[in-house]
Amino acid sequence: MMGMIIALISGALMSIQGVFNTEVTNHTSIWVSSSWVQFSALIVCLAAWLFTGRPSFGGLLEVEPRYMLLGGAIGAFITFTVIKSMDALGPAKAVMLIVIAQLAVAYLIELAGLFGAQKQPLEWRKLLGMLIAIAGVVLFKWE
Repeated sequence: MMGMIIALISGALMSIQGVFNTEVTNHTSIWVSSSWVQFSALIVCLAAWLFTGRPSFGGLLEVEPRYMLLGGAIGAFITFTVIKSMDALGPAKAVMLIVIAQLAVAYLIELAGLFGAQKQPLEWRKLLGMLIAIAGVVLFKWE
């Protein structure tokens, strides 16, 4: 249950952040806004690290495979693409498409067992759920 609550909070925060970042971009530029997002996130993370214990940053050197360390770089492109999509589509349409893409890619990662995820068998009900979600986007976008 707690995982579901945290996931709902995460989704809400991502939507709010996207709107905030888009507004900052309107007053600066995409890369200034994205830099501010990443910098302010760094400050918050360092403060949290100071107050919640201080495991060594040396553990980063032990991460295998090394490409797993690209999460921050991917985060910069996530910030960029969220800002651009919200600016072009508006928050609701952008978030719907973002969530559908997240769901589809996450399911493909599970099906193929990519990046160390435990491989899962194809389940038709999950595929049907994905198609219903896509149909929801089409209905929502329909004018």
